[in-house]
Amino acid sequence: MTTPQHKIGSGFGAGSTAREVLEGIDLSGKLAVVTGGYSGLGLETTRALAAAGARVVVPARRPGVAKEAVGGIDGADVDELDLADLESVRGFAERFLASGCGIDILIGNAAIMACPETRVGPGWEAQLATNHLGHFALVNRLWPAVRPGARVVSVSSRGHHFSPIRWDDLQFERGYDKWEAYGQAKTANVLFAVHLDALAGHAVPAKDAVPAKDAVPAKDAVRAFSLHPGSILTPLQRHIPKEEQVARGWIDDEGNEIGGQGFKTPEQGAATAVWAATSPLLDGMGGVYCEDCDIAEPAPDDGRRGRSDDAHDLPRAGVRSYATDPAEARRLWEVSAELTGVNAFG
Repeated sequence: MTTPQHKIGSGFGAGSTAREVLEGIDLSGKLAVVTGGYSGLGLETTRALAAAGARVVVPARRPGVAKEAVGGIDGADVDELDLADLESVRGFAERFLASGCGIDILIGNAAIMACPETRVGPGWEAQLATNHLGHFALVNRLWPAVRPGARVVSVSSRGHHFSPIRWDDLQFERGYDKWEAYGQAKTANVLFAVHLDALAGHAVPAKDAVPAKDAVPAKDAVRAFSLHPGSILTPLQRHIPKEEQVARGWIDDEGNEIGGQGFKTPEQGAATAVWAATSPLLDGMGGVYCEDCDIAEPAPDDGRRGRSDDAHDLPRAGVRSYATDPAEARRLWEVSAELTGVNAFG
């Protein structure tokens, strides 16, 4: 079976920064929505997009904190949004749609990682609810504002190697493992982009071909991407006890980052999302998982997954086939639409 999951030689790499991948790209007149765009990688994403001329809307669970964080960034605006609360998602989307603005870039960056067992909404597991279902509802509710040719970027993680979708116990009702739950949520982020691209990325395949009934010109197609930003120490680790971070070799006993672990800076970590959102090299493409500012290669399907107690027992690169399987993506979309009650594509 062929796959589009192969490097294209972008000219960038793990050390590239968001500003570097945007060099020569003018985003004047463009509008970007970046969830969690006021902390960690999200803040660097907001800075880079705004510096390239974009107006950036930052939906934030803590709008006061967000306004302080982005206060010095020209073109950045904050509104309230809690991804774990579907009514909050609805409220943000309604306010945005009422503004009459269109969206050119939508980056689902906000996330929680390896938190203690937490239930939100109707009893959903918090990581799946926040990282996937909230973004699913948000994108579908904002869909009327998404402009032709826009890109939707879903920030996933190498952590997707921890778990495929657990169809027999989606909400971890029969025992909770924080890393497996994180892995499932990150797999969901990849699958979301796969099926969104299949729904929205229809393009006429050839000049003389008879287009499908729902086909649109390639330049007008909305394309979706997912990605691993790299390993970065940010507030995302806030739920992981210090002693666990020490045991994993991330920090020393004084809380200082340990060198040589392959960590990126936040500026480097934001680069792949910005690249996926703007690179002309990706014109006409979509539905792929990226890393280090390029399309990722497939990971070995050896049946081995990272142990939930050892994040270093993960393949260093690549994407699992279960995360890019179109049938899995379609199934997850249907389940997500049923759970959230939202589906812009009917």
